[in-house]
Amino acid sequence: MQHQSLLQKLQHTFLSPTDKALWMLALPMIFSNITVPLLGLVDTAVIGHLDSPDYLGGVAVGSMITTFLFMMLLFLRMSTTGMTAQALGAKDKVLLARAFVQPFLLAVLAGVMILLFRHPLMEGAFHIVGGSQSVLEQARLFIEIRWISAPASLANLVILGWLLGIQYVRGPVILLIAGNLLNIVLDLWLVIGFGWNVQGAATATACSEYFTLFIGLYLVWRVMKRWGITFSLLTSSWRGDLHRLLSLNRDIMLRSLLLQLCFASLTILGARLGSHIVAVNAVLMNLLTFTAFALDGFAYAIEAHSGEAFGARNREKLLKVWRAACRQAGLVALAFALLYALTGEHIINALTSLPELRQLADSYLGWQIVLPLVAVWCYLLDGMFIGATRGRDMRNSMAIAALGYGLTLLSLPLLGNHALWLALTVFLGLRGVSLGWIWHRYWQRDAWFSSSSH
Repeated sequence: MQHQSLLQKLQHTFLSPTDKALWMLALPMIFSNITVPLLGLVDTAVIGHLDSPDYLGGVAVGSMITTFLFMMLLFLRMSTTGMTAQALGAKDKVLLARAFVQPFLLAVLAGVMILLFRHPLMEGAFHIVGGSQSVLEQARLFIEIRWISAPASLANLVILGWLLGIQYVRGPVILLIAGNLLNIVLDLWLVIGFGWNVQGAATATACSEYFTLFIGLYLVWRVMKRWGITFSLLTSSWRGDLHRLLSLNRDIMLRSLLLQLCFASLTILGARLGSHIVAVNAVLMNLLTFTAFALDGFAYAIEAHSGEAFGARNREKLLKVWRAACRQAGLVALAFALLYALTGEHIINALTSLPELRQLADSYLGWQIVLPLVAVWCYLLDGMFIGATRGRDMRNSMAIAALGYGLTLLSLPLLGNHALWLALTVFLGLRGVSLGWIWHRYWQRDAWFSSSSH
């Protein structure tokens, strides 16, 4: 009897209704995220089997430039989720319509600007990246076609953010899986079947982005009809508090820029330490990426739930969501740390067959065990602050973390590659600590639910 009551107590603690609601949103997002590296894998496999390495190099360079540029505009997804979740909490259909229309128009405008100015943007990026002329020529062919879908790619970020914010669980999953599956099918058909090479890979991605856009708009319209949001309300909702959206997006963009620069510098500094170091770091970063996919699912779930609690000014619900997220994501982070501790060597052996890389990777395996336990808190707190649309705090936290990262890199002559992994650990740790401290200060002053438009 006592044993049974202990089990019930544990179940109530670790699988409360809030925990289950969090998993309902987090789990589909984790599975959807897995389709992203799968797409990259298919791209590499299809292009990698062509008769020249220049094709693969061109797609790699073109994809890297595209990812960097579009990741800089990821604020469109993040700000939309926060504002939509708050409108949901406030049960305000005017705010729900505005949370979609304003960022959607901004995304399409930004996409059109990228499309119109793609040639100077491309040449500027090639000047920074460098490389052989033949590889850059293939990258040019890739970008010429790929960036035709810029308006759709950025509009899809807003659609994804809005569906997450309104907690329509199936929507984001349908979008990510349908888009990526079509991309894979078109990749095989156009590159191998029609022999379009790099242009085939770019066309496949561009087509799948527009396909995803049409599905996304249909899903959004269905949800809006359920909420009684009419077409006339949509056409008038582009007006309103536009200043808030622009200042929030500015702060999140600066945060994203700092994040991108820190991660890009890891690769650049690793390359200066030698080809073996940059290769082994690329292998080990796969482990961090998979951890991030799992923990990102919880970050998305927190954005939606904490934003809803913020919109409803519900202190108790917010604390329940936070505690549930700490429990569930903490357990997942611990599971990853144990997995890497027990089977890390086997995972590395599966990722590379080169004996020198395997041996070198063993020296840095300890960092992969520590990183999930350090990183989990910054992912969760990011979700909390996105839900509250506190962009300035996120920007300031990222600046503190970037400063700590830069100072830790001073140990590079002494520690070598260990300094890079230490700097990354400090960077992720400081993001969590600084956001935690800022949140604690708000909570002490009972100011968390005050205006977040700063």
